[in-house]
Amino acid sequence: MPTPSTILVFDSGLGGLTVLREIVGARPDAHYVYVADDAFFPYGHHSEDEIIARVVPLVGDLIARHAPDLVVIACNTASTLVMSQLRAAYTVPFVGTVPAIKPACASSKSRRVSVLGTRGTVKREYTKRLIEDFSQGCEVTLVGSGELASLAESALSGNSVSDDAIAAELVPCFVDHGGARTDTVVLACTHYPLLLDRLTKLAPWPVDWIDPAPAIARRVSDLLGVPGSARDTAGAEMIFTSNRAHTLSQALMPFFGGRVPA
Repeated sequence: MPTPSTILVFDSGLGGLTVLREIVGARPDAHYVYVADDAFFPYGHHSEDEIIARVVPLVGDLIARHAPDLVVIACNTASTLVMSQLRAAYTVPFVGTVPAIKPACASSKSRRVSVLGTRGTVKREYTKRLIEDFSQGCEVTLVGSGELASLAESALSGNSVSDDAIAAELVPCFVDHGGARTDTVVLACTHYPLLLDRLTKLAPWPVDWIDPAPAIARRVSDLLGVPGSARDTAGAEMIFTSNRAHTLSQALMPFFGGRVPA
C-alpha cells in the first residue's frame, strides 16, 4: 500500500480546524499534522514584522521535522504577509488563506459586502488590493474584530461565550443604505466559522456567509493529484507550539474526519 501524503496545516490557533475539516473531507487518504501556534496567539496583536520573523523560520522547522508533501497556511493574517517569503525559502508547495472578496462580490445581489477579519487582516495592503481588483462595483465595508477569534477559541474549548460579546463584534458588518443592505459577509479569519451557527442567529438580517475553506480544499486536492486508498493507515497529529498537551480529543475528532489526533 502506498504511503499516504502528509499535509501540514498551520494556524495561529484553532481556527484552521475549519479549513482542516474541508481538506480531510476532500482527501481522507492523507496523513495530517495540525500545528496551532498558540505560543504567539493571537497574531492580530503583533506587528507585521513580528509575524514574519516568527512564522517563516517556524514553518521551516516544521517542514524539517515532519517532511510534509504540502503545507496549508490556514490563517488569513499570516497568509496576507508571508506567502511570498515561504515560497522563496522552501520548495514544498504552499496553499494560503486570503479573504474571499472576489466570489463574495460576484455573488452579491445588493452590491453591499462586508469583510469581517482581524484588525491586522483588514488593514493590510493585500486586502485593499483585493478590493481594488475584485470588488466589481460593490461597496465593501472592512470590519476589524479585536476579540472574535479569541471568543471562538474559548467557545470551542467549552467555555461560555455570551451572545452580547459575539454580537458586539458582528454588528458593524450590517450596513443599510436606504434599503440597500449588506447581503454578503466574508469570513476573513478561519476562526469565525467555528461560530457560524451563532453568527447566523445573531445577525440583524439574513446574509450569505463566505467561507474560503471549500475552495482551499479543492486546491489542495488538485495539487496532490489522484487520491490514494490509504485511509486506514493515515493518522493525524495535533501540535501546540506552547508544548501543552491538548485535552480536546472529542471536540477535535469531527475536524479530523473522526480520527483521534495524537
